[in-house]
Amino acid sequence: MGKLKEFFPNVPRIALTATADEITRVDIIKNLNLENGKVFVSSFDRPNIEYTVKIKDNEKKQLLNFIKQEHRYDSGIVYCISRKRVDEVAAYLKKEGFHALPYHAGLDKKIREKNQEKFIKEESVIMVATIAFGMGIDKPDVRFVAHLDLPKSIESYYQETGRAGRDGLPADAWMVYGLKDIVQLMQFIDKSDASPEQKRIEHQKLNSLIGYVEAINCRRKILLDYFGEELKDNCKNCDNCLQPPVTYDATIDVQKVLSCIYRTQTERYGFGGGHIINILLGKDDEKIKKFNHDKLSTFGIGKEVSEAQWKSIIRQVIILGFVDMDMLYSTLRTTPAANDILRGKRKIELRKFILEGKTKLEKPARGSKSLLTADEDLDLFNELKKLRLSFAREENMPPYIIFSDKTLIEMVNLKPETLDDMAEISGVGEHKLKKYGTAFLNVINQH
Repeated sequence: MGKLKEFFPNVPRIALTATADEITRVDIIKNLNLENGKVFVSSFDRPNIEYTVKIKDNEKKQLLNFIKQEHRYDSGIVYCISRKRVDEVAAYLKKEGFHALPYHAGLDKKIREKNQEKFIKEESVIMVATIAFGMGIDKPDVRFVAHLDLPKSIESYYQETGRAGRDGLPADAWMVYGLKDIVQLMQFIDKSDASPEQKRIEHQKLNSLIGYVEAINCRRKILLDYFGEELKDNCKNCDNCLQPPVTYDATIDVQKVLSCIYRTQTERYGFGGGHIINILLGKDDEKIKKFNHDKLSTFGIGKEVSEAQWKSIIRQVIILGFVDMDMLYSTLRTTPAANDILRGKRKIELRKFILEGKTKLEKPARGSKSLLTADEDLDLFNELKKLRLSFAREENMPPYIIFSDKTLIEMVNLKPETLDDMAEISGVGEHKLKKYGTAFLNVINQH
């Protein structure tokens, strides 16, 4: 592509991209020989999207609870890392009563096309997909995008979550992740055929993503800062703003777990996180007795900390670089960086693990319901959606072409009584008023 300048020196050229950080923008300019060109960057802020990140704890159940509580009647996208996982999650949601469809490169082309058409033209469809889905999809009423696995970079995450809420109404970007996600992505980079420089860049991008998911401050600030944009105040529309994480001085806890790992590791082998936690909790375990780990000074010294909190601590010390995890065997070994902690030369503050449901998140309702004032209004909204869908099916077009969700919500809130009243609603032009106005008025007046 860079040769185009040599072949056509007098032909104007333009390079366009939806999502690129500073490093990527510099790379584009360099490789396309656009050093003298002007750069235009629009805002990356999507204020209507609420960002939420959680630790994996039976992630399919977590996803189900999220959809039931926040988006029972909405369209959404669920991203998974593999084809097999896509099929499993789609089947799981379908069994739970949702209109869920799979989409990945392993499906027959006709099935993919059919599922994509249903997603665009039907209401309340959930597409469970790999990253193969999404390019060129411009469905404005996607109310949520969920990630059941960690994406490879902030760019990927931003681009995929950006498919939610394109109509400007409230939407959710919801994600769960676990330690294995991080280790798997690190290993994928290390084992790739990329050059050392490219691997360094990919690790840098992954570290930025890890910093985002582990953050205790405003997530939107972190996202915008990554793309070179400043947000002065907290967004008040992410999980960390709505429910600030609890942190604590974890130095002693970290010393305990590092000491336990150090005392169990040998030159030939180590042990996994579950075994380390069992030692700290002083459990009566055959494996512990087999290796005489019940004789260690660290046996039973962590009984005052819950198993879930120990899992959280181990995840965080691995991310902080105090412990290495072998991806093949999931065994743990301390790194030289752990020495200062063990010697008491450094203090560590960590996020405290809090079970879901123990605290109540103060936030507005998500999706279309958040703009409606009563349950009967939501019922009317759903009736109008049904009518819209019937017209859309007759005319073989996406429902939002008939009327957008924003227009339907305005109909519910204003409850027009005449066609003249209906004509005052945003999105109801003369043609649509004549074609659909009476039918929608009848539903409103009969409700």
